[in-house]
Amino acid sequence: MTGKPDRKKKKEGKRRSSAALFCNIFGTVMLVALVLVCLPLTVPRLFGYHIYTVISGSMEPAIPTGSLVYIQEMEPEDVEADDVIAFYGAKDSASIITHRVVENRVLMGEFITKGDANQTEDMNPASYENFIGKVVKSYPEIGEIAQILTGPEGKVIAGGVIAAAVVLQILASMFERRYEKRRKGKMEEAE
Repeated sequence: MTGKPDRKKKKEGKRRSSAALFCNIFGTVMLVALVLVCLPLTVPRLFGYHIYTVISGSMEPAIPTGSLVYIQEMEPEDVEADDVIAFYGAKDSASIITHRVVENRVLMGEFITKGDANQTEDMNPASYENFIGKVVKSYPEIGEIAQILTGPEGKVIAGGVIAAAVVLQILASMFERRYEKRRKGKMEEAE
């Protein structure tokens, strides 16, 4: 005997149940995919960005319907003509409008805005009180996906993915234990 471990025994020690390995990998891939899908919708919020989905065609072709837009907070006085901004349609309204600034009336505390696809300027100026921020980035067609993911359906899907990943990890553990029992039984029979 040379004191070196037997290669066959060393190889057997590293073996794992293929079902356990599959469940483990698939469960992990599902969780990683869920995190990667959620990152663009959550991380920017930590840095002061608002994220909205465009539901009208008033800014086409620059920002098509269904686009995901990232809005950066800033002082309304710093907004310049030709910037695209987001603002509430009315003081107590939940509707958000994304239009281009025609003029920033700093002394009056309001913006004159216009949708790119509209023929005329908006009827009412947007007041600084209703200002949310400036559009810094837009991603066409991703907004519809984001709306689904952040809505009730998306929460159910995310919960289902998490539950499935947990079940797969439990199954992996069960398969691994069963595999180890069989392997030990075979080793005891061989001795």
